[in-house]
Amino acid sequence: MNFSRVLRFTAVSAVAALALTGCATSSNSAPEASQSEAAAKSSFPRSVEHFRGTAEIPAQPLRVAALDPSYVDAALLLGAELVAYTEYRKTGSPFPEYLGDVSSLTDEAVNVGTIAEPDLEKILAAEPDIIISADVRQGPMFDQLQKIAPTIFSESTGPTWKENVVLLGEALGKDEEAKKAVADYEARAAAVGKEIMEKDKDTTYSLIRFAGEDTARLYATDSFIGEIMTDMGIPRPEGAPDTTESIFVPLSPEEILKADAKVIFQSTWAPEGAEGDASRAQEEKFTSNPLWKKLNGEVMPVDDSIFLSSVSLQGAGEVITQVAEHFGVDPQLP
Repeated sequence: MNFSRVLRFTAVSAVAALALTGCATSSNSAPEASQSEAAAKSSFPRSVEHFRGTAEIPAQPLRVAALDPSYVDAALLLGAELVAYTEYRKTGSPFPEYLGDVSSLTDEAVNVGTIAEPDLEKILAAEPDIIISADVRQGPMFDQLQKIAPTIFSESTGPTWKENVVLLGEALGKDEEAKKAVADYEARAAAVGKEIMEKDKDTTYSLIRFAGEDTARLYATDSFIGEIMTDMGIPRPEGAPDTTESIFVPLSPEEILKADAKVIFQSTWAPEGAEGDASRAQEEKFTSNPLWKKLNGEVMPVDDSIFLSSVSLQGAGEVITQVAEHFGVDPQLP
């Protein structure tokens, strides 16, 4: 690990410390950051338990290869230098607006291919100190990846998205920062949700998504949006279709009234090309159905890349902001 990397990490860590605390620069902030960095470095080498076993990490990782979008967001949240990522947005910037300005953390970041088939040679060339992903993404590649750098896998990303932030925090020596970020998110979610429910104690929600299939997707309690709304204390309607076997319940056009709620989040997965065309055609088919007009709830179109695909603390934070704006309550921005 060369001296230039150390200098880069010092600068990045200072920026991350300010972002996580939300504090303005003060006369004692630099010494506090230095003490925090020193404590983190002194905690290595360390062993990190994960889904595929135990990773031995000899020194605090500075350069991260994140092979799942949720871990990209988590790495940037914790102020890590991202050097490799898998493609998950085919147009525009690979890093969504809700992340803010992450240029200082991504100036060496390289697209190493798709989530399903990342390029091992590109990952190697990026010289990561650690690789983070999920078994559901690249399970068969685990043995090859750990020959490049210490590799940590969670089992999945969706159902364990908050726990995964803490897992990465442990690997980076930023355990407390990660736990605080999760706690701050949960406190904000609860506060905003409380205001919404105080305005109308009968508020309920549902989220229906069009993804180019024969059936629409009604998202379950055990999903990214389901957990956010649970954290906010906003329920699904009593008796609404639910499942623990998947993150959604399929609904045919004839079953669309089962998606009714006080507010119905409507999302369409619509990338460019044939896949997006199929989703848009499905949306038209469902919303032109006479039964759609019989929904009693208020339909709120939402951004699929935020409400469904982000699967991160930053994405969840943007969901809370947009839901707060819809209900006309204080978004309690950090």
